[in-house]
Amino acid sequence: MAAPEPTPRRGREREREDESEDESDILEESPCGRWQKRREQVNQGNMPGIQSTFLAMDTEEGVEVVWNELHFGDRKAFAAHEEKIQTMFEQLALVDHPNIVKLHKYWLDASEARARVIFITEYVSSGSLKQFLKKTKKNHKAMNARAWKRWCTQILSALSFLHACSPPIIHGNLTSDTIFIQHNGLIKIGSVWYRIFSNALPDDLRSPIRAEREELRNLHFFPPEYGEVNDGTAVDIFSFGMCALEMAVLEIQANGDTRVTEEAIARARHSLTDPNMREFILSCLARDPARRPSAHNLLFHRVLFEVHSLKLLAAHCFIQHQYLMPENVVEEKTKAMDLHAVLAEMPQPHGPPMQWRYSEVSFLELDKFLEDVRNGIYPLMNFAAARPLGLPRVLAPPPEEAQKAKTPTPEPFDSETRKVVQMQCNLERSEDKARWHLTLLLVLEDRLHRQLTYDLLPTDSAQDLAAELVHYGFLHEDDRMKLAAFLETTFLKYRGTQA
Repeated sequence: MAAPEPTPRRGREREREDESEDESDILEESPCGRWQKRREQVNQGNMPGIQSTFLAMDTEEGVEVVWNELHFGDRKAFAAHEEKIQTMFEQLALVDHPNIVKLHKYWLDASEARARVIFITEYVSSGSLKQFLKKTKKNHKAMNARAWKRWCTQILSALSFLHACSPPIIHGNLTSDTIFIQHNGLIKIGSVWYRIFSNALPDDLRSPIRAEREELRNLHFFPPEYGEVNDGTAVDIFSFGMCALEMAVLEIQANGDTRVTEEAIARARHSLTDPNMREFILSCLARDPARRPSAHNLLFHRVLFEVHSLKLLAAHCFIQHQYLMPENVVEEKTKAMDLHAVLAEMPQPHGPPMQWRYSEVSFLELDKFLEDVRNGIYPLMNFAAARPLGLPRVLAPPPEEAQKAKTPTPEPFDSETRKVVQMQCNLERSEDKARWHLTLLLVLEDRLHRQLTYDLLPTDSAQDLAAELVHYGFLHEDDRMKLAAFLETTFLKYRGTQA
């Protein structure tokens, strides 16, 4: 009997193209038209309780995002608490940290049979920490110690940020499924919204919220006191300790498809060969929550020491003021250096001094280090005992009697979340010499170039212009004072030249 003929290659390719086109079909748009929901569903895993998550496109920035939908069956109860839901999401949108999955936008939709909250979060394309650890173990590789230190530092940086809020934000759902890895090694924590939302909602609206704790395979991430009325930030420290242990050993063996046993956790702890790492993890897994260190104190632990404090501080100062320097400043400075010149010298009592020359410095490594600092891989956390935080009181429910003013439009201006890494400014006189024409070039941290032009009025000030750019979503709030100072310096220089 003749064998069946294989499907022609051209036919198979056409089928794959058709499937790809189906997945990219636009199913729905946001009210402002910026976010377009596609057919392709994603399993980002960072939002327990979300009924559906779809890949979407940010048409303004040209990047992929995640379209999350939270459904409510009781429309009357939803309508009664609509204002409270809006307040919570508005506050959550203000939580901004490089190691936390960003909530970009939200809106409410009660037009169909089932009410929905739709919110847009950033898309982390490289998957969860759990997926990465499984792939690493499958390839018979061990966890790199440097990567372990960097990831622990970034997770603790995010937790320290959350716990420093007033009142503290407790994550309450930290597992290797809710921690994500960007392609550049940047760690992102998801599901920050979950505990805030589930605790603040009244009983008649809590039904769609499902805890990750209900999954047996994740029970070992939660401490004994979890769910008690007085549990606090130590809950997250225990969960972090279990994540750090899982990162170190790649996998804590579960009993089949059910929960991880105490014996499996004990075997994983005993397999740790580094005494500093073992002491670090065990301090997080203390049964008594009062004995667990804070996230901020853990950042000082000797096991996480990788970059000298002075080098890290210098790098952050460089990044913060890079807008005053040319884009290729490191390369230009390197060309002008005498590579045989002595960079540092250490005298010795018996013999010639030890010398370190510029030729021994890898400028390619320096560029890579600065890029990592810019991306948030080396957070600057260990230099401030008390950090001034302008954070929202996310956990504090608004007073029932307070009447929240409604915005005149459902789509206010989107806030810029990217920082400026370089600024350039040029002023030219108009032909009639009556006014100045301002051209401003902003280079954002994702290398997007934003060029703005404006005809200056005699009443315009640098502070007002910077505030206006923030208001209309062209500039991050943190860059407002920098731009104001930069414009003021430019105005003085040009006015002095004109005089």
